[in-house]
Formats: sequence, structure tokens, C-alpha cells
Amino acid sequence: MTPLASARRIVVKVGSSLLIGEDGEAARDWLRALADDIAAWRGDGRQALIVTSGAVALGRGALGLKGKLNLAEKQAAAAAGQTRLMRAWETAFEPPGVTVAQALLTPDDTERRRRWLNARATLEMLLARGAVPVINENDTVATQELRYGDNDRLAARVAQMVSADALVLLSDVDGLYDRDPRAHADARHIADVRTITPEIEAMAGGANVRGGVGSGGMRTKIEAAKIATAAGCATAIAPGAGLNPLFRLRAGNTATWFAPAHAPKAAYKAWIAGALDPAGALAVDDGAARALAAGKSLLAAGVVEARGRFERGDAVRLLDPAGREIARGIVRYDADDAGRIKGLRSDAIEAALGYDDGAVLVHADDLALVEAAS
Repeated sequence: MTPLASARRIVVKVGSSLLIGEDGEAARDWLRALADDIAAWRGDGRQALIVTSGAVALGRGALGLKGKLNLAEKQAAAAAGQTRLMRAWETAFEPPGVTVAQALLTPDDTERRRRWLNARATLEMLLARGAVPVINENDTVATQELRYGDNDRLAARVAQMVSADALVLLSDVDGLYDRDPRAHADARHIADVRTITPEIEAMAGGANVRGGVGSGGMRTKIEAAKIATAAGCATAIAPGAGLNPLFRLRAGNTATWFAPAHAPKAAYKAWIAGALDPAGALAVDDGAARALAAGKSLLAAGVVEARGRFERGDAVRLLDPAGREIARGIVRYDADDAGRIKGLRSDAIEAALGYDDGAVLVHADDLALVEAAS
């Protein structure tokens, strides 16, 4: 049984070598079959996100660009190709009646906490409304110095952002081998990886440029697996060639699965508790302290004081009436606004701020309890 059997939320990454046909256009039959796979997978309430390549490849043909492209040409091709790419995905998902929604990300959206919070909220809303987010790097504005560089890494960051249970990296090979199977007939397939060791990393070869359209390779896929598994997300490098690749993977088709280090929620909570440097603190009353201990969100009504200079998306310490840190979390208001709404009920927030982003200052999903000192 593969990790897909128990997964409730998955991220599927599709590279240019799979998405672009021999004629340089989107591979419509292949996309339609994958859309059918995802629609069937979503049938019992599960959710899926797609990270897609292909904008530059589609746009270069539309603009008549040949050969190796410089940065300005790549950005122009991405601008021309992105509409064609989304049209291809929309067409593929029309028969099963699934709404797709475009999201273009840059590294700032996954590396800066404020923008990370905004991007995650948008993706969560799309999923809650039954849409399939189709995500790509915003190549039109990305610079050579500030970009993911490949969509394997982007897919891993998205999986981390939305606490996905599984990440599927569709590839032109059926997983990891101890040597390049195209050069060595006796190469051994690695079906399961419990820990990504230096030996596992050494098995990765260079980028597969045979198809002429992709930018990734086995090395970037292993790097993506390191990011995703650390966030509690099982990761598969699976064959994408041929129709219905997700269905075949669910049925046990050959692939390499990387085991997660923790469950997604546990990994996220551990990241909040130990990896973030708090920018400030919120002092809470007894009622709020008890609610936090019970796993509930922190509401404005339970806040006594906002301390420090923090911004929305920063980590803050949550202090009980005795001044002890009882939790740590990602705050949803800036320090000044948090100070203005402390102690207020939800119906008084808009009058105090001139806007209303809700009564929750720290949501239970973005909060980690701190063990009491002995």
C-alpha cells in the first residue's frame, strides 16, 4: 500500500518534458487523463494542488524564440506562455467539472513569513471552495538571483506551506536508481528511502536535458524530497510518461517513495516551537491561557498586552498572567493593531481598526504549546 492510500492532501508536480508534446504545444490527451486521475482522487473529499512547468516552453513557440534564451527572453516567453498554460489546464479539467485557479509564486512568498501567511491563506481558501490550485513560479518577474530555479523545489515548498500528506514528482524515469539507468543496464531501482543519506544523494545524476525543455533532474528531486519529508510529507518520484500516471501510482506502479520524518502537523508545530525567533509577545488572561492549553485559538478578547515590534506573520511568545511562556505562534495582526484590539470582542474590532480581519490573533493551527519548566 502506497502513502497515497491514506493521504488527504497531495501536491502533484508536472514538468515541461511531460506537459509539452512533440509539436511544442500542450499534450492535451495526457493532461486530460491526469485531470481525470485527480478528479477521481478528489471524489471522497480529498484535495489536490498542481505545480506546473511549461509557460516558457509554450511561450517561446508563440513568440518565435529559438535556441538558448537570455533572462529577458525567458521572462517574455513566460508572459506569453502562462495564458496558454492555464488554458490547457482549464480545458483538461472541464469534462470532470473541476474549477482550477492560477497562483504564481516567487521565493519571497514561501521564505518571508508575512507573504507565506498570505499565500497559504489563499491556497487554503481555494481548496475549501473545491478548486484545484495550479501553481507556477512567476518567471515573468523572477530574476536569476531570486528564483526557485526549478519547480521540484517550488513543489516541495508548496507541500510544506499547505501541510500536504504526499508530494508526487512526476518524472521521465520511474524513480531513483543507484546509477543512471540510461547509461547502466544493471542499475538497481530504489523503491523506498527511509532517510536521505549522503549515499542516497550521491546516486543522483545531472539534469536530464535529453528532452530539451526541462530544467530539473534527479538531484533537484532529492533536494525537494529533503524539504518535503522534513515537513512531514511523503514524497514520490514517479513515472509520468503514458496516460493516467496518478492512477497507476495509486495502483502500485514502480516509483521511489521517501518516508516523512514526522506527520505534517507535528512537523509544522515543531517548526513554530523551535525554528522561529519570536519578534514579540502577547500577554493573555487566565481564560485565554486555559483555552490555549486546550488547543484553542487565541482571541483578541483574551489578550492583555502586546509587547515588542512584530508584524503580521511573525512568531510571538504567548505569556500567562504570571509571565511564563505557555505557547508560541504565528500572529495575524501587527503589534500596533494587536494593541488596539486587546480585550475587545469580535464585534468591536472593525470600529477600533477601521477594518476587520477577524477576532483570532493566533490560530490554533499556527500555535505550538511550550512544555512547562520543571
